[in-house]
Amino acid sequence: MRKSALSISLLAGLVACAPPGPAPKDYTSFNAASPRSILVVPVVNNTTQVDAASTFLDTLAPPLGERGYYVFPVNLVRHTMEDSGLGDANLVAQASATQVARLFGADAVLYTTVEDWDAQYVVVSSSITVRIHYTLKDGKSGATLWDQDETVVYQPQGAGSGNLLADLVVDAVVAAITRAHPDYIPLANQANTQAFNTPQQGLPFGPYDGRHGGF
Repeated sequence: MRKSALSISLLAGLVACAPPGPAPKDYTSFNAASPRSILVVPVVNNTTQVDAASTFLDTLAPPLGERGYYVFPVNLVRHTMEDSGLGDANLVAQASATQVARLFGADAVLYTTVEDWDAQYVVVSSSITVRIHYTLKDGKSGATLWDQDETVVYQPQGAGSGNLLADLVVDAVVAAITRAHPDYIPLANQANTQAFNTPQQGLPFGPYDGRHGGF
């Protein structure tokens, strides 16, 4: 009995010391706007990886559609904006959200910025990092409806055979391959999943999902 009581006491202490999660977002403006359609505009790229924006852009529409929103075809949006003199993602980001939304009749506009898209190689280890900033703005008022930052880091590991020298060699090979041909898409997909689907932090289900308004 004493051991059980001690275990419960220690567990309670650990729970009490655990850092609190982020506070639930305020969805007052989002619920008032109640967007049905989302316009995903070209991605701003703040990294040195020239293909980061186009690669990430292609990952955005599917999870938003699965969340219950109509998403305008991203390639059509891109070509239309280019024809309208808004081919540069930075210009789109600086333009009025209401004007951008009016081009397509969208309820809301999703702006995204790639802040980190990098593979690091250090001796026998490597890591891939994707960091994204998301902002959803109302197409009628231009007000921010939702804002989120996500970071995903992947560190590949070797076989873990128990042979230190062999494991170091395997780790070095894996790290070199990762550095030469890093695959960012799984990390981008994970960032989107975390950003859109996390309860009380992501986007509520849209009108084309039976769970509309919930998480």
